[in-house]
Amino acid sequence: MKEDKILITGGLGFIGLETAKALVEQGQQVLLLDNLNPQIHGAVPDLSSLAILRHPLIEIVRGDVCDPSVWSRVLNGVSCVVHLAAETGTAQSMYQICRYSDTNVGGTASLLDYLANHSHNVQKVVLASSRSVYGEGAYMCEHCGLVYPPMRSESMFHAHEWEPVCPECHQTVRATATPEFAKTSPASIYAATKLAQEDLVRIATHALGIPVVIFRFQNVYGEGQSLKNPYTGILSIFSNQLRQNLTINLYEDGEESRDFVHVSDVARAVALGVLSEEGNASTFNVGSGYPTSVARIAHLLKDRFRIASKIVVSGQYRLGDIRHGYADLSAIRAKLGFVPNISLEEGLDRFVAWVRTQRIEPDRLATATQELLARGLMDRNSETKAASL
Repeated sequence: MKEDKILITGGLGFIGLETAKALVEQGQQVLLLDNLNPQIHGAVPDLSSLAILRHPLIEIVRGDVCDPSVWSRVLNGVSCVVHLAAETGTAQSMYQICRYSDTNVGGTASLLDYLANHSHNVQKVVLASSRSVYGEGAYMCEHCGLVYPPMRSESMFHAHEWEPVCPECHQTVRATATPEFAKTSPASIYAATKLAQEDLVRIATHALGIPVVIFRFQNVYGEGQSLKNPYTGILSIFSNQLRQNLTINLYEDGEESRDFVHVSDVARAVALGVLSEEGNASTFNVGSGYPTSVARIAHLLKDRFRIASKIVVSGQYRLGDIRHGYADLSAIRAKLGFVPNISLEEGLDRFVAWVRTQRIEPDRLATATQELLARGLMDRNSETKAASL
């Protein structure tokens, strides 16, 4: 094999696999490093259905980014590292603090420590970060202009005052697209670890003279995402519930919104960052550029599955959740020429068609919710009578 590989950490995750596909289609040799976390891949991982892994340009190594010895095994002949490996999940991060810090911060530090102290051929680092580093992100105030509200307080949640207010005049604000220069204000441990990753990578690669590209992903979804993990991916959670005719419970009033971006668009953006020099030393949002409410997502999925499950609003909330968020894509469009190709409707059609081919996973959300309730990270006193949507 040629000595010019692209290493993808977390390479057997659904973003990693889609990125690998995008790169091998352009003739790149790819090495996938993954620890096959049971929360994502199951207790006994089954990779037999993944045809992409049989591609002659792909290698696989099982290993943990937190293990310093793994880097000497995987970095030989690697010219670019795409660092995707991370623990994900806002809610879980609030009580598994060491785990998230060890993997996200420690694993990144381990990579950078190797680059600083050993001979290698790495000429670029591409980091997967998250829109969560913005916290609530950007809002527009009629009186004060562009503002960045702080994390919503527990008293606001308890009073069901869902919408943020202007931090200056305390009047109503409306969500607007968040640009990369927006104030960062992590509202969860997960978000704090992603911002720490950014700082570590920026500082270390600058000192080492290695170009870096940082991508802040919005809510990534698509075929291949884990249907086992109850802490991330509301599309996976809702799909499992719908297929079992279970009630879908919407937090807050269901009108919180996110920027849902299909994994194939994300992979294309990452490939552009790897193969183009135009994005070096830049940080980019990657999203659809449009907000969609959680309630709308639930109904769009219900329509596609043609199942009569109830969709209800409970008024429950989780500390650390943001209200709204969607990406300003001006920078990535200007520098990398990236424009998302997959509409939400097409993406959901593809996602649902794929889900129908998968086994129905047990609904693990109740167990995850109990973990939050036991630690006071979720409302115990939400309305007992849920309102049907």
